Amino acid sequence: MGLTAQTHHIGAAPGAFAKTVLMPGDPLRAQYIAENYLDNVVKINEIRCMYAYTGTYKGKPVSVMAHGIGAPSMAVHAYELYRLYDVENIIRVGTTGGLAPDLKLKDVIIAMGACYDTPYINQFHLSGTFSAIPSYDLLRRAVESAEKLGVGYRVGNVLSTDVFYPADDCQLKWKDMGIPSVEMETAALYIVAAAAGKNALGILTVSDHIVTGEKTTAEERQNSFTNMMEIALEMV
Repeated sequence: MGLTAQTHHIGAAPGAFAKTVLMPGDPLRAQYIAENYLDNVVKINEIRCMYAYTGTYKGKPVSVMAHGIGAPSMAVHAYELYRLYDVENIIRVGTTGGLAPDLKLKDVIIAMGACYDTPYINQFHLSGTFSAIPSYDLLRRAVESAEKLGVGYRVGNVLSTDVFYPADDCQLKWKDMGIPSVEMETAALYIVAAAAGKNALGILTVSDHIVTGEKTTAEERQNSFTNMMEIALEMV
């Protein structure tokens, strides 16, 4: 299904997006990727400051667009990209909070699954529990890309939660189930992709550690998490 009119949240013209879109949460990280990695860049969206750009990386077309914070914002933008702009692959390049004791700041996690507490799945009225998993092809290519670049990584499940400031330490219990980190959007992306019959993957960088209290600065989160960006770009 092709785009017939501008959507509520994306003002780009039909055909403006490449088949693969990298999606950071932060609009300024989207701008950073476009300005530092892409050639022939065109800015195609700025509605609600969700900056989007299309250009080329090593001669191949690729787009980058911010998705904002949380499952609803991710779901809205991913839905419109998949269903109205015929995007095939969305790769989230975002931040995550460490839970595993051995995780260090700026470590890369490739999300082979996402546990979740978001009610987004409820609309589908499934009789069981849905497993939010990525496209295996994208997962495999991400691992190959990281190996080629010599970038350290961990493949594992993450927790996607709607609660940024929990009232207690309930999120810490997830580390006892082998969950290395917590974030807010990957499960929603995987659910939207599954419903659309499209491909998705989350490649995440540890921006802070829930257990140790370590954290990166806002500028570091915007400009220095380049390993996940390069892993994703080499997959295009």
